[in-house]
Amino acid sequence: MASDMCELGRKGSVLVVDDDLAARQSLEGLLGSRGYEVRCAPSGFTALMFAQEELPDLVLLDVRLPDVDGLEVCRRLKTDPRTMRTPVIFLSALKETEEKVKGFAAGGVDYIGKPIQVDEVLARVEAHVTLHGLRLDLERRVEARTEELQARLREIEALKQQLEQENIYLREEVKQLFAHEEIVGQSDAMRRVLAQVEQVAPTDSTVLIAGETGVGKELIARAIHNLSRRKDRALVTVNCAALPSSLIESELFGREKGAYTGAMTMMKGRFEVADGSTLFLDEIGELPLEVQAKLLRALEEGRLERLGSAMTLQVDVRIIAASNRDLEHDVQEGTFRRDLYYRLNVFPIAVPPLRDRGDDIPLLVWAFVQEFEKKMGKRIESIPKRAMDALRRYPWPGNARELRNVIEHAMIVSGGKSLSVRIPAVRSVGLALSPALEDVEREHVLSVLEQTGWRVAGLGGAAARLGLKRTTLQSRMKKLGIKRPAS
Repeated sequence: MASDMCELGRKGSVLVVDDDLAARQSLEGLLGSRGYEVRCAPSGFTALMFAQEELPDLVLLDVRLPDVDGLEVCRRLKTDPRTMRTPVIFLSALKETEEKVKGFAAGGVDYIGKPIQVDEVLARVEAHVTLHGLRLDLERRVEARTEELQARLREIEALKQQLEQENIYLREEVKQLFAHEEIVGQSDAMRRVLAQVEQVAPTDSTVLIAGETGVGKELIARAIHNLSRRKDRALVTVNCAALPSSLIESELFGREKGAYTGAMTMMKGRFEVADGSTLFLDEIGELPLEVQAKLLRALEEGRLERLGSAMTLQVDVRIIAASNRDLEHDVQEGTFRRDLYYRLNVFPIAVPPLRDRGDDIPLLVWAFVQEFEKKMGKRIESIPKRAMDALRRYPWPGNARELRNVIEHAMIVSGGKSLSVRIPAVRSVGLALSPALEDVEREHVLSVLEQTGWRVAGLGGAAARLGLKRTTLQSRMKKLGIKRPAS
């Protein structure tokens, strides 16, 4: 109230408590003439009621009152959080030291004897009102500064959590960057792709990368990110096909503690982690329809809610999506939202399969050789021409990933300085019969399945040998009409 009085040009507010009407009127006139706002109370209970309602800057309190004595009134004022900081000056005609000691013990700050002396009253009132005002102002400043520091601490903690999340992704990104420091390719097809990358990278436009499994869609996404204004932040990646449908929503958008059984802690989603950066959604065609709807809203509005929370979060995320599926066909089949497809397909980039990039195969082969030389401590100085020609002729249904697996195998079995390459057996059958490309792929997949005893997943399974994901191989088998023979 002291600050309010200053705004009105007054010194402060004083509550005078005395059962003597003449004493009350005298103090009210004296203090009022000096610019104080004065309220008078004839009894203890009335004083307590006025003090709680108006929160005065000072209480002048008579010790002797008709209902409850001034000492008890003071004790009650000091136990109430609203009035505990209000200074109390006792008024009494008694001169005994014991009486004064009781007053200070009850919480009083000063003592004025009766009959009152004008100069003494004015001096003491002004001193304590001023001190009270300064104390309140200091408390307000401390409170405001404390709130500011707490807000800063919350901000620092949030940034710390985000940094910890980014570091997890950054470590994975660094591994990938050491594995593929640049996109390898000088063919006309790849030059066109790289020209598109340079066009779209400086913008924040959404990019949809299409291409078969293993063509290097993630490398293209990383190249776009590294050429963008967001390059100083880690690229966050999500493989939509690798996440169970029951967890994909919480992985993307986060969850609150207790959102579902087993959710023991709050978890930020990939969108929050990628705030200010780029989010790469690989195999986006595998997203369930119900998650596609929430993803569309996040793309259009930049808003999302964690699972189990009604609070809306605003994020600034650039989206790069990729798929090996024909999303237009999926839209027609009703398995992919049409509005989401149009929202993603702002700037499409089609990465050509390796079979259409024959000129790039020697470059890729040597890039993989150099990669495995460092890992295996071997040195390869030459690759036989017939081996390189065979590698260029092979259709590579698994694209660059399958080529990498073949080179890794060759590095393991090669004992000298020349690379000993084993071309998949289906290649010779394909050359003799000259079948359509789809027939070559079918024969190759069948051959690998038979070699693995029709084991699709797991270490040494057909998917691993072909350099494909389990879900991708199963999709290809369905498209090629390959079914496991009845036992």
